[in-house]
Amino acid sequence: MPGGGAEIDGGVGIEQPRDLRDVRRLSHEAMATVYEVYTVHADAEYAAQAAQATFDLVDRLERELSRFLPNSDITRINHLAAGESTRVTPSTLECLVIARHMFDLTGGAFDVSIGTGLPTLELDTEDFVVCATTRGVRVDLGGIGKGYAVDLMAELLEEWGVHTSLVHGGFSSVVALEPPPGHDGWPLTLSDPSASSRVLTRLSVCQTALGASGLRKGDHIVDPRTYDPVRGRRAAWVAVPRPTESARDGSSEQQHRAAPAAVTDALTTACMLLSLDEIETLCANSPGLKAWVLEDTQLVHFPALG
Repeated sequence: MPGGGAEIDGGVGIEQPRDLRDVRRLSHEAMATVYEVYTVHADAEYAAQAAQATFDLVDRLERELSRFLPNSDITRINHLAAGESTRVTPSTLECLVIARHMFDLTGGAFDVSIGTGLPTLELDTEDFVVCATTRGVRVDLGGIGKGYAVDLMAELLEEWGVHTSLVHGGFSSVVALEPPPGHDGWPLTLSDPSASSRVLTRLSVCQTALGASGLRKGDHIVDPRTYDPVRGRRAAWVAVPRPTESARDGSSEQQHRAAPAAVTDALTTACMLLSLDEIETLCANSPGLKAWVLEDTQLVHFPALG
C-alpha cells in the first residue's frame, strides 16, 4: 500500500493507506481511468482471481457501453434513424433505464443525451430493444457507466465471498463493502479537486456508494438544459447506502437492480447544476442520501449539520 492520501480524480481518497494492514490493492485500466480493488482476504491468490474477474467484467461493459467503439450498443443506438431499433445487452438496457430515471428525478439536470432527446428513446425491458422515435439522439454513458461498472464489480466480489473490499473507478465512483480489520469503515477523505492537499472532510464508510464530480480539469460539465458550463461550483459529492442483501436478492423482480454507485455518479453531476434549495429538497425526499457541495471555497453539507 502506498503512503499519503491516495487521492485521484474525484477529490476522494483513502486516508493514510499505510495504516491499513494486510490490505491488497489490485489495479486495471479501462474506460479511460484506473479501476482498483482494495481487499483483505486470507487467501491472497483467491482474492487476486476475484479482482481479475471484476476487471474482465469491466472490459466487457466497456465494449458494450463505449460510444467510441464502432460496434458497441451505444454506437448503434446513436446511429438509429426515426423508427429504427436495435437489440442491446441486458447491461446496456439496464444502464439506460437507470439514466432515464435519473433524468426524471433531477428534472433533466442529468441527461446522458446532453439535450438531444433521451426521453424519446423507447426502452423495451423484456426484449432488450431500444427504439428511436426521432432522429439525432446521441447517448454518452460516461456520466453513469463507471458507477454502474463499480456496482457490478462489488456484487461480483460478494459472489466470490470477498466481502472486505473497496472498489473504485478513478475514485470518482466508489463502493465500500465491509471495512478492514480494526476499522468501523473505510477511512476516506473529500478534498478540493483543484488543491488535493486541502482535505475538506473525513468519512468512515461501509456498505456505501460515493460519487464525486469536480472542475479540476476545466469546464467539462455543461448544463444540458441550457448548454452553459458550470460556474462558481467547484465540486460535489453524493453518498447513498447500498441496499440490504435481502433487497439485492429481490432485485430481479424489479425493473432494474439497485445500483447505488450509478445513482451517485448521476447525482453528483446533477448537484453541480442544481440550486442549493433543489439539492436540499432532493436529499429530504431521498432517505439516506447525503451530499456535499463546494461553493467556491465553502463546503455545504446536506442534510445540514447541527
